[in-house]
Amino acid sequence: MPISSHTMEETSPLEDKIGNYIASLIEDESTLQMGIGSIPNAALSKLTNHKNLGLHTEMFSDGVIDLIESNVINGNYKGVSRGRALATFVIGSQRLYDFVNDNPFIEMKESIYVNDTARIRKNPKMVAINSAIEVDVTGQVCADSIGARMYSGVGGQMDFIRGASLSEGGKAIIALPSITKNGDSRIVPFLKQGAGVVTTRSHIQYIITENGIADLYGKTLRQRVAEMVKIAHPNHQEWIDREYYNLTNCK
Repeated sequence: MPISSHTMEETSPLEDKIGNYIASLIEDESTLQMGIGSIPNAALSKLTNHKNLGLHTEMFSDGVIDLIESNVINGNYKGVSRGRALATFVIGSQRLYDFVNDNPFIEMKESIYVNDTARIRKNPKMVAINSAIEVDVTGQVCADSIGARMYSGVGGQMDFIRGASLSEGGKAIIALPSITKNGDSRIVPFLKQGAGVVTTRSHIQYIITENGIADLYGKTLRQRVAEMVKIAHPNHQEWIDREYYNLTNCK
């Protein structure tokens, strides 16, 4: 039976904008982890002029192939499995499966090894790139449910966000469009009733939408709200700000 394959779709202009913002935070000699979806692939497509990147990730897809073949991703500055790409599983096209097959550069390990926070943090400049369903204005990240209704699993987001936060020079990034397909804001004053917090506000550093980058590191709650409102969709900014301060009685 042939392996089930998934062809990588073209990224949208909105995803390209988010990808550009992500790429602007990635330094040469960084080690990357990316979640599933078109936004991480959009970010990877913007890294062609970077140098000496590494890969330590739960999964990867087609977006890494060209970067490995062009020696942008070579793993030369990693703290774990130096000179190799480390992952647990791959999802992508037949081209990806052919590329991985019998490739000595690719090292596959079980998740208990790859997702170990103590191991992840050993990579200098570890950059974790993940997404979310919604994020509140203080930085609480819901990535597995829509309210009380479960939508997906948590995956390795907690492990890699924490590992990147503890890495020397590391960066923990959550990237998402500012609105849903229905036009509802994904940057919210408060998470929906019943929603779970996958990544806490004490661990997150950067939230990115197509409207910019919110740097939450070391910020007070008031400063965080201001940062998050700036990256929300313009149609929702006033409502988000007003709703948060009205319900918290914070002037």
